[in-house]
Amino acid sequence: MHRVLAPLPPLDPGRGIVVREPERQAPGYWPGCPAVWYEVGRQRFLLSYRQRRPRGTAPDRGWRCALAASSDGVVFDDIWEIRKEELATASMERFSLIPAPGGRYRLYISYVDPADSRWRIDVLEAADPGGFAARSARPALTAAGTGTEGVKDPYALRIGPVTYLFASFAAARSFTAAERQRAHRTADIYDTGVTTHPTGLATSLDDAGFDWHGPVLDTGPRWDAYQSRLTCVIPIAAGYLGLYDGSASARENYEEHCGVAVSGDLWHWQRLTIEQPWLTGPYGSGATRYLDAVLVDGQWWIYYEMTRADGAHDLRLLQVPAT
Repeated sequence: MHRVLAPLPPLDPGRGIVVREPERQAPGYWPGCPAVWYEVGRQRFLLSYRQRRPRGTAPDRGWRCALAASSDGVVFDDIWEIRKEELATASMERFSLIPAPGGRYRLYISYVDPADSRWRIDVLEAADPGGFAARSARPALTAAGTGTEGVKDPYALRIGPVTYLFASFAAARSFTAAERQRAHRTADIYDTGVTTHPTGLATSLDDAGFDWHGPVLDTGPRWDAYQSRLTCVIPIAAGYLGLYDGSASARENYEEHCGVAVSGDLWHWQRLTIEQPWLTGPYGSGATRYLDAVLVDGQWWIYYEMTRADGAHDLRLLQVPAT
């Protein structure tokens, strides 16, 4: 038996290749929320990402999301986009693209529900990753359907007939009148500090509807006490390795760091980064978040969002051998 499974050497986020730059060199501007999938049959990388602007800069917050394709994993060309006006939403965040039966594609999108200012996740389906239509969106997870204060940042994977959909959620709790008033006033409860944000799991056998199972990676005791958002799942011989974003309080919202967890069954996750994050960037807040990774021809391709010296964020890539 091998004694080293899915080896991953030490990483230096500051050495990553810049794949997408921010529109402006200032805080609040970034391309981020990367999610990557490598199509073996077509030998191409498919990358989803989001563009954000500061509040008050029209259109502000998560105003555009896109899918991009690449043959070399470095130079990407956009093949599809959606702007927040098409969903009548205040903001969009991470998307997740997976293959569907019959050679089709499914795209899970997270955005603020214009009806109640709570985050939700919908699903789109198309024959080609450049052919998704916002009008065909159908609900996957909502605040009402999960008993939460909002769900976002999906990470989807399929094993056999089962689709596993991980999502960051705003935990329901008893709010004071003041907390209730400000919880969704800005259409982003994650930035208020009124509740915590673990990762939950939903499953489906047909993608017509999901069953919500509640938290599988709760918030931690220290640096990740406010948020623990699973962003990547890597199958290994003994189970699964997970990368997650953590923050200690709402002050670190948008500036999270990367932690590591393991699971034998996808349902129960054990964090390994108790005292401190696994990765910290070299600039500003040190934020290194939304890591997603694929293993291609013996090499790890790791995409992530990182804070720059000027306070903006880059979307970067680290290529490291699996040795």
